[in-house]
Amino acid sequence: MNDNHPVAPLPRVAVIGAGTMGAAMAARLLASNFQVDVWSRHSASTSHLVDLGATSYLEVKDAVSNADVVLTMLPTAQVTLEVMFEAQGLDAMKREATWVQMATVGVGAVESLAARVRALRPDVALIDAPVSGSRGPAETGQLLILASGDETRASLLANVFRVLGRKTMWLGPLGMGSRAKLILNTWLAFQVEGAAEAALLAQRLSLDPVFLQEALRDNPIASPFGLMKLGKIIHGDYHTDFALDLALKDLDLVGVDAGSDTAPVAAVIAERWRHLVDSGFGGLDVSVAGRRTP
Repeated sequence: MNDNHPVAPLPRVAVIGAGTMGAAMAARLLASNFQVDVWSRHSASTSHLVDLGATSYLEVKDAVSNADVVLTMLPTAQVTLEVMFEAQGLDAMKREATWVQMATVGVGAVESLAARVRALRPDVALIDAPVSGSRGPAETGQLLILASGDETRASLLANVFRVLGRKTMWLGPLGMGSRAKLILNTWLAFQVEGAAEAALLAQRLSLDPVFLQEALRDNPIASPFGLMKLGKIIHGDYHTDFALDLALKDLDLVGVDAGSDTAPVAAVIAERWRHLVDSGFGGLDVSVAGRRTP
């Protein structure tokens, strides 16, 4: 299950999507001497990567044409479909290239992408490898990579994954990575909402939430992640590490792929977060869940 595969020479990598996560991943690869091609729907977001040594392209088909490995980190399944199929990203990939889909797009979407790849480009290996972690872990190479699919490509990807993550787990057939990611993101949502509701409860009961932070420090019932989010909530720090609208998108995928009856609490959290997103807070960090719902 863990990454114990032999290491191959550095492949040329195209990073498609230069948002918070994609840009951080591209920068990590550049710092480790990879040759990196980049493309983004918002071309200005690649300028700092060009300064670091990347080659930026206006068309996705040009960005992928010379790459051994194409990493997609796009916000939704629909955008991924538009970029890789309608904009000819897949068509332009060279023979026997490897496409690593690293965003959270859901199980059904990954299976649909895989069917189209098999029909149109059976020589291309699609690897489902979403990541667990936000801005900080992406910038420091501490992501958890949840890989699934053709494990014969593992040696090609070993150097790439080693730079991007603290650990790679190969979980079996294509789609298992996306299944694992939905489970981990549900756990994440519980911790964020738990911190938010505990902070709000402290205020309602006339206690300074700082008491809660102190009470939970070195306490086995608290996780480092939960404490970090609690700190952001207490200080009103909504600087985006993981945007609320993207977290909501992931919770909605849990309902689509597993059914709301499987995770009823997650469904309730999703509705509360949807209200915050509809009120204009979607682009802020998930710590904004600590605001009272308007």
